Amino acid sequence: QVQLVESGGGLVQTGGSLTLSCAASGLIFNWYYLGWFRQAPGKEREFVAAITWGMGSTYYADSVKGRFTISRDNTKNTVYLQMKSLKPEDTAVYYCAGGRGSSDYYSEHVYTFWGQGTQVTVSS
Repeated sequence: QVQLVESGGGLVQTGGSLTLSCAASGLIFNWYYLGWFRQAPGKEREFVAAITWGMGSTYYADSVKGRFTISRDNTKNTVYLQMKSLKPEDTAVYYCAGGRGSSDYYSEHVYTFWGQGTQVTVSS
């Protein structure tokens, strides 16, 4: 059974930093590309960042480019999202996801497995 478990969310002030972790089990981790998505209240879920399975190429939404960094540790079956210079508009539930077989990393439809989400709240 595949499980993705996020952690590291919390309350932070504007300009602060947080690092989210997502631990995976039940899958051959380094076969999968991994992504982070987020959903704010009343909004649709949106792409944040992704990292590929091979070269570890990274992709970011324009809204987080330069502030967020995605990385993966295949020895720990874990993907991370370092978030800096946080803004109130970054407030959302953050989800990690894993998939195979596509290069459309920005689309949630190409991810097969999802975590339960972790809340990030940025106070102004």
